[in-house]
Amino acid sequence: MSSEPTSSASEQSPTSPGSPRSLRLPENRRTRDRSPSPMRGYLIPSPLPTRRTRTFSATVRASEGPVYKGVCKCFCRSKGHGFITPADGGPDIFVHISDIEGEYVLVAGDEVTYKMCSIPPKNEKLQAVDVVITHLAPGTKHETWSGHVISS
Repeated sequence: MSSEPTSSASEQSPTSPGSPRSLRLPENRRTRDRSPSPMRGYLIPSPLPTRRTRTFSATVRASEGPVYKGVCKCFCRSKGHGFITPADGGPDIFVHISDIEGEYVLVAGDEVTYKMCSIPPKNEKLQAVDVVITHLAPGTKHETWSGHVISS
């Protein structure tokens, strides 16, 4: 018997690499770590329904509809959306920053009037459009779109 180790069947020939680890990169090349992407893992991005992406027919239907009253439940300027609690009860209504008319940013407790529009693609949920602040919440600081803070 010879003292050389015998090659086993699990080892592969040099012409067909067995795994990516067996491939050798040049010495000056490093492996690159990928930065985490916020869109990674999502098959179809779901943009928020905005005034810009709404169809003309949906805008016309909303403008011809009745005017509702409600109170702002919450609104996040950095996220660009919030929710309105209808005065007549029912589920909260989504509101996007692009649908707010006037010079003030919504604050929880503000009384508003709005019209309703369905949210595509299934048109099952509703969104507030043409939102107008009718009464500022007392004792809160309100901010204008330009950044000025006003106490009410």
